[in-house]
Amino acid sequence: MKRRKFLQAAGYTAAAAYIPAQLRANQPDVAEPGAGPASPIQQTSVLVKDNKVFIETQTLSAIIEKGVLTSLKSKISREEFIEKPDINNFRALQLLYIKNEVVEINEEKFGSIGTFQISDRRAEIVFHSWDGDGILSISTDPATGDLLVEPSAYSSRPGVLACRWSITGLKPSLELVAPFFQGIKLKLDDQLIRNNRWKWPHYWEAGFAILQSSEGGFWIHTQDNRYRFKALQTGMQSDPFTIGLESEAYGPVDGNLSAGGICWRINTFSGDWHVPAGKYQQWYWQAYNLELEEQKRKPWIHDVKLALSWCPGNTAILDALSKRVPPERVLLHFSNWRTDEYDENYPDYNASESARVFIKKCREMGFHVMPHFNSIDMDPSHPAYAQIRDFQYRDIETKQLQGWSWYKSRGIGVPESNLNRLNNRDKKVMVKIHPGLSMWRSILGQNILKAARDLSLDTVFIDVTLCIWNIHNSIVESMPPTEGMNMLIKHVASLGNGLVVGGEGLNEITAQGQSFAQAHLFKSWQSSAEGLERAGGCNLNEFLFGKLCRTIGYSGLGGRNKDEELRMQIHLEHGAIPTITIRNADEIINPTPAVKRMLDIASG
Repeated sequence: MKRRKFLQAAGYTAAAAYIPAQLRANQPDVAEPGAGPASPIQQTSVLVKDNKVFIETQTLSAIIEKGVLTSLKSKISREEFIEKPDINNFRALQLLYIKNEVVEINEEKFGSIGTFQISDRRAEIVFHSWDGDGILSISTDPATGDLLVEPSAYSSRPGVLACRWSITGLKPSLELVAPFFQGIKLKLDDQLIRNNRWKWPHYWEAGFAILQSSEGGFWIHTQDNRYRFKALQTGMQSDPFTIGLESEAYGPVDGNLSAGGICWRINTFSGDWHVPAGKYQQWYWQAYNLELEEQKRKPWIHDVKLALSWCPGNTAILDALSKRVPPERVLLHFSNWRTDEYDENYPDYNASESARVFIKKCREMGFHVMPHFNSIDMDPSHPAYAQIRDFQYRDIETKQLQGWSWYKSRGIGVPESNLNRLNNRDKKVMVKIHPGLSMWRSILGQNILKAARDLSLDTVFIDVTLCIWNIHNSIVESMPPTEGMNMLIKHVASLGNGLVVGGEGLNEITAQGQSFAQAHLFKSWQSSAEGLERAGGCNLNEFLFGKLCRTIGYSGLGGRNKDEELRMQIHLEHGAIPTITIRNADEIINPTPAVKRMLDIASG
């Protein structure tokens, strides 16, 4: 044999030795006869064939073509979850700009899509379109059987807000179980969730979604502990059976060209939603070292049987309550306790004389009382504003100051006039300060500590802890508002000899430091949304976070009409502590049927 032909033959033989068996055979590895069960690595492959990506793990089979997930099948139940999506008309990869502008990343208008084998467990789909470019990286995790999808995209045009990868053709029979407003379990075409964008963690309270069928289902999650903003799109106006997974760029986005960097994990399961939610909880506990946080919790938080939100500072209420429920099992959220009016002159926290009497009696009788403070809202007429005014929240799209002002019972926004922002305390002007700013945490902490020492407090409530979204000035001291809020809550908890912290809203960030969370019902802050009755029945967040943080109700919980009765019931279905909102002692002595029910549950 001539030398050149010999070397060529030897080269081909050597190269073939390094080609994985599943690529040579166009099928995943299987165990040899008599060799025992195949290992997870042997059961796992990513194969490019005919411009499609075929994925096999020990738990699922999947196919992705042109970025579209065209098949997802459980190896446990053999159920198929995707119903033949139209790959010629559906665009899986998109760039999002402000004002809800969507730019398709596909092969149209002189573009191209290429599919490439990178290794035996990795492939890439590369998009070159007229208005941008992108990559879908596809791999597997042999240890879990997860399918890993990491989308990214970019453009020469500035202003990119997010990259979205969508899954369409979902079986209409599937139910979505997701951490929206403490937990929902709804069909994808339900008007409560159809065509909605859920921002993490304000509305999408943990980074996962479960699609449940009668025998199990599949779920999607991200193992992100770097506080990166993301969102979940549920349906489109024309097609409810689609979900979009979004990776947001940190604000400011005016000059931003790209988005991506979040890996989405997909896997199947058998059983009900508790199975994947339990797996997410295990990851969450490990990712944030929450065993240590769990050990810090005061044992009494799990003995609370009744909560009273927006408690009036009337000592007669304490006498009436003590006859129905042991005081040590009652938590009181006490909002109007300062010498200043409610939501004015934060962060000054000086107690009125009547509040001192009320709090003193609470302590003497054994009630757990949480005076109302605020985490990031401040009054710009306060002297501290001059130090930190450069770190106010500004909307990522409009750049407007975020906060509120009130006039004749309606919100009128924050003044953009520097003069009017300072001179309208009676309008309850509030601006939000980035919690990543150390100086703000110091100012707030000093004022809370002063009040806690003065009133001998062991428990405090800090408002608006759920207000941690992507903003124009998102990064302060190298951290976004999410990470900053985590630090702020834990800073407050560490004040003095330690404080039990309650806050507004419960999500995977706030749960880490809070012991109590005042939760909102589904889009029903002050009044109830139509269809609220369908948003109960799923205690997902209580299941996830209940060992760390217990939930209480928010407002409209006096049982004075059918709507308030419904609100009280939905809170119970979410696993909240029975909660009431009453105005005087007589509503305890002569309660409505719904309040009586809460008292009976608490005393029983």
